[in-house]
Amino acid sequence: MCISEKLLRSAGAVEQHYQSGDYIFRQDTFPQFYFYIIEGEVKLTNYPEDGKEFIQEIIHEKSGIGEAMLILGKTYPVDAVALSRCSLLKMAGSRFFRLLRENPLVFKEMYAALADSTFEKQTLMHTITSKSAEERLTEIMELMKESRAKKDKFSLEIPYTRQQLASLTGLSLETTIRIIKKMEKENTIRLEGRKILY
Repeated sequence: MCISEKLLRSAGAVEQHYQSGDYIFRQDTFPQFYFYIIEGEVKLTNYPEDGKEFIQEIIHEKSGIGEAMLILGKTYPVDAVALSRCSLLKMAGSRFFRLLRENPLVFKEMYAALADSTFEKQTLMHTITSKSAEERLTEIMELMKESRAKKDKFSLEIPYTRQQLASLTGLSLETTIRIIKKMEKENTIRLEGRKILY
């Protein structure tokens, strides 16, 4: 959800900068801050017992990170890692809760955004338990397109690498590449160099 940067700054948020690969927070640590991406991308990820990275979500600018755990008062179940150079606003949890109390509309929008996120995660979990690799990739592309105004065929440039798509869907990189080539032959997607258009 997009909270006004001006409002966040006026409530005491400070700007911080991260390089690609920097951790914003780590799994199993207790949340103390609200984070808001001004610019850049952050992945929420973890490494199950097999050591293979599983990307839970990639979060783009004008979005908060990890607010559900801050609200619940529970440790983070994932790492938050900068995927690119990022500028974030960081606000102490106590200030964030005061901001929500003093701005009921922001609280209502936060509630709606968290409910929407829960719906997307449940849809994604259903998708990655599907036996069909093509269904997994198609569903995740559909989820990306759903929030866009333009829905024409090939209007969405997938903002992820093939490795990130593999990590998001629980597939191997080799399977992901093979299915992408198959989807291109079936005219489900269009490839332009490294770009995937859906």
